[in-house]
Parts: sequence; structure tokens; C-alpha cells
Amino acid sequence: MAIRIEAKAIVDGYIESLIGGRSENQDFAFSIDVSLGTVVVVCDGMGGMNGGSVASQLAVKTIIDDVAVATMADSPSVVLSNAVKHANQVIMETAAATPELVGMGTTVVAIIVSKKSAIATYVGDSRIYQLRGKKKVFRTFDHSMVFQMVQAKVLSEEQARSSSMSNVITKALGITADLEPEIFELPYLSGDRFLLCSDGFWGAMPEPEFLKMVTAKGDIEKLLVTTASNVDSLGVAAGGGHDNLTAALFKVTCNSKLKPKMSTTTKIIIGVLSLLLLISVTFNCITMFSSDDSNATVVENEVNTDKSI
Repeated sequence: MAIRIEAKAIVDGYIESLIGGRSENQDFAFSIDVSLGTVVVVCDGMGGMNGGSVASQLAVKTIIDDVAVATMADSPSVVLSNAVKHANQVIMETAAATPELVGMGTTVVAIIVSKKSAIATYVGDSRIYQLRGKKKVFRTFDHSMVFQMVQAKVLSEEQARSSSMSNVITKALGITADLEPEIFELPYLSGDRFLLCSDGFWGAMPEPEFLKMVTAKGDIEKLLVTTASNVDSLGVAAGGGHDNLTAALFKVTCNSKLKPKMSTTTKIIIGVLSLLLLISVTFNCITMFSSDDSNATVVENEVNTDKSI
């Protein structure tokens, strides 16, 4: 059963996590409501034995704890970035002190939603989506070998998703000390949906099909549970052994104070309409002046005619 996200009125959503076809669920997710806003974190652990689950839980706990003690005077972007770096440090120190956990690591996606905006960060190939209606407004770009090839235009995104190398990530917590998470500040509109999920959730089908499922109308909890169940069923049908799948899906119930930037299409439309308006005004002015000149000529001719009489 999905767990409700702990949040104020501006966020309404749930978290779901399934073991998939594995013997252990190494994903971990949590939410909390703090002074900076609603915090949601999803991690996908990796490492032999219990390493992956330890790494993901350490990451979530560290990030949640760090953000929870921040105050309204702190920058949410700085707080979240530092929390992820701290989680990386904790995982590395724990692995160094515990031989059986050496090599453990985790991906992370995290978000702080306030009335001002949504601050999002990620490391690895877990994803954050911002969805408006049926459209994708924002999506993180995987830190993975195949997505480097997508960036170089060697592979399409669909080829990357279905590649046998799709699970080879280039960035994760617990790997290097000099980790720099990527941070985004996202404006939002009332009704926008945010999806934070592990690759076991988003990677089961082509993205257009996946987005069609998570943007369907209806109750958020039912939609999340149904989507997770469908993804799990696809794994079973493919022979089992499929990855853990975890997702947090929520909608926002107001507009952010930070206003969304106009899209390129909107800018073009406004530009074309402005040009047409300028042409119309110019043409009307020329027509008006031409009409005035004609009237003046008629009056002058009438005056001259009177004088000749």
C-alpha cells in the first residue's frame, strides 16, 4: 500500500516501493515537512549483500536530518546540495569502517517544495519529472554511460533505455569524495505533478508509454499503485529478476511565487502577433494620412474653383 507524503496543503501525493524480482529491496524513500517546505527523497542502492540497502537508507536519513534542522534564513539550494554531499561522506566513511560494505553506493533524487519554488537535485540514474497535463516540463538527465552517448548523439534515448549497458552509471553517492550534485530551481503551476523514481520504475517501457500512464487523470494514489503494479507485471512477464521499483508521485495545489519562463513557442507566437499588430497599425496610419491628403486636395480644388468664379 502506498504511503502518503507528509506535507502541507500545497503538496498532495504518495510513495510506493516494490521489491520487483529481487531478493532484497535496496531502494529507500521518505518524506518530511520542515520549515523550508516539503522534502521528498528517493534512493536506489547498489552493493553486494546488504550494501545497497544500507547506502540508500544512510543517504535518505542524512539528507532528511540535515534539511530538517535548516531555518527559513538558509538557502534551500545550498542546504540540499550540502545535505547530499554530507550523505556521500557518511556512506564513504561507513564503508571504510565496515569491510563487508566496501563498494556500496546509491543514486539519489530529492526535492524541497515551498510556496516559492521547487528545489530539485539528483545524482545517478534515478529521475525527477515535472509534468503539466500530458506534457513533460522538466526531467533530469541520467548520469550513465549510455546517456553520455545520447548526449553525443550516438544513441537515441530509447536505444539507451534498452541497452545492456543501461545500468552502468557514471555518478553515485559513495564513489568519490569530490561529489557535486546538480541543483535546479523549478517554478510550478497548480496541478503540476512531480515524479521522483528509481530506474526500476521508469525504465520498464519507452518513455512515451510511461508518461501516458503517469499523466492519466484520476486519484494520485490509485494512479501510482496501478503504474507500479503494471511495471512489476512487465518484469514478471519478461522472466522475472527485474529491479526494485520505487516512486514518489505528487501534485501541487497552487502556483509558485517564482513565475515560469515563457517557452520558445510562446515567445515566437507573441513575436509574430506583435509584428502583425505593428504592420496593421502602420498600414492604418498610412491609409489615414493618404485619406487626409486626398481630402485636402479636394478642398483646395474647391477653393480654387470658387476664386475663378
